[in-house]
Amino acid sequence: MHKPIRFLFFLVTLTVLSNCNSEEKNKKQVPVKPTSEESTKKTNLLTDITPIFKDGDVNAVIEIPAGTVDKWELDKTTGEVTWEMVNNTPKVVNYLGYPGNYGMIPRTLLDKENGGDGDPLDILVLGPPVERGSLLKSKIIGVLYLSDGGEQDDKLIAVSSHSALYQVNSIEELNNEFQGITTIIDIWFTNYKGPGKLKSNGFGDKAEATRILNVAMNQYKAKE
Repeated sequence: MHKPIRFLFFLVTLTVLSNCNSEEKNKKQVPVKPTSEESTKKTNLLTDITPIFKDGDVNAVIEIPAGTVDKWELDKTTGEVTWEMVNNTPKVVNYLGYPGNYGMIPRTLLDKENGGDGDPLDILVLGPPVERGSLLKSKIIGVLYLSDGGEQDDKLIAVSSHSALYQVNSIEELNNEFQGITTIIDIWFTNYKGPGKLKSNGFGDKAEATRILNVAMNQYKAKE
């Protein structure tokens, strides 16, 4: 595919995503409750949710629905999803909407002492937008290696169990059957904070993604 056509495809796709499931920017900053079977009023989305299912799929806590730009995140103290504030102003990503449902895997940690950012492991789940705060059963297919200011900021790549993409089992299959998606993901994450802020080192396969997940779960256990 020629570069102009590929770039046009990238812009059109992300523009469509950015217009779906849009939210009013003046929402009050309130925590969002989970919507899965594990949900209870006192559920802590970091500590109380099983990170992995028996079939190997993971529980993704969705902080930012696909196509939106409002920057919500898990509060590690309360275990609730809240709108990130900067100088008492709700943070909004100054770019096109997220190319997938973005969130974290509970009971994981990228420890600063081991080169991480001190946060739970991030995950991008490909598929239709879901409600913020949802627990989304997802199949990991790979990882995007990212560094942010020298800190490990890898993003696991997964497919939603509620999507036709769930048939995909690897990054290779994704590239063969749904061309352009990994290009969109790579371009989006290396540009949404501005030029030169994040560095991409390409994609790793499912085995490598699973290794990173296991390391993050072990680092969390070590801090309990």
